Amino acid sequence: MTTYNATGLTGPPSTPIVSVKPIVLPMPGRVEDVHIRVCAPVTGTELPIVLFAHGFGSNLDGYAPLVDHWASHGFVVIQATHSDSRRLSATMDDSRRPHVWRYRVQDMTLILDELDTLAASVPGLAGRMDHGRVVAAGHSFGGQTAGILVGLRVTDPTTGTAQDMSDSRVMAGIQLATAGRGGDELTRLALEVAPWLRDQDFSHITAPGLVVAGDADELPLSTRGPSWTTDPYTLAVGGKSLLTVYGGRHSLGGIPGYEAAETTDEDPDRVALVQQVTLAYLRHVTGIDDTDWEVARAALGSGRHPLGRLESK
Repeated sequence: MTTYNATGLTGPPSTPIVSVKPIVLPMPGRVEDVHIRVCAPVTGTELPIVLFAHGFGSNLDGYAPLVDHWASHGFVVIQATHSDSRRLSATMDDSRRPHVWRYRVQDMTLILDELDTLAASVPGLAGRMDHGRVVAAGHSFGGQTAGILVGLRVTDPTTGTAQDMSDSRVMAGIQLATAGRGGDELTRLALEVAPWLRDQDFSHITAPGLVVAGDADELPLSTRGPSWTTDPYTLAVGGKSLLTVYGGRHSLGGIPGYEAAETTDEDPDRVALVQQVTLAYLRHVTGIDDTDWEVARAALGSGRHPLGRLESK
């Protein structure tokens, strides 16, 4: 049975899901433990894993339109509440603030180290995850987190050095509405609130990846306009794809949550487009099935689809 939606794209049938939160993992050397949510289909074995990083200030309860969609179609989705979350009351002068980008990567590494512990905390999930098929995904600030896991080099604003913090356990990345290169394209606001964007090097990302960008995403962090969020595609080496969402602002139609207050461009069709294309990509890159990905490439490759364009290199 095949399902359809307003995008005109196809997808497999959905299945019931189970979600458990918070699963608490201690983080040595940090003030707060890491609170984690795991969402998984109730059936199936050898399930691929998606590590999802939220945008700045969000938490493990966000992004239900994506998380629920991926989980209901065969993926175990793992989210953490990162230290920049509003739930943790991080302030502009918090001593942790310059390090939050690095703490996020540490959170993801901890999750990868403790996959068996997490699975044992979800009824019926133990022994059903495939540790060899892990994709990192993230929106906005979370896109940087996902990018670092597959090779993005970020210059530490406190030390002035960049290091390889990639993890070989991650096979691919999905970056949604994510910041581009730094340098003289950053605004004064960006330098004040997000100094970790000052110098980003995408050239070391060799893993497969999908970048999703809205062509109306006018972020106040860059002087370049919406094309800034396409840098993770244009500045990385081959094996990448770019979905451009027509009319999409930073929320890409509403992926942070159903009726989320931060959504500036609420549009169920845009959300459906992102859901379908990202799911098709996940199924493709993890080796489940290429059919839906090829259908999406054919439907969106010409640029004539009313919702968006899909290109690859």
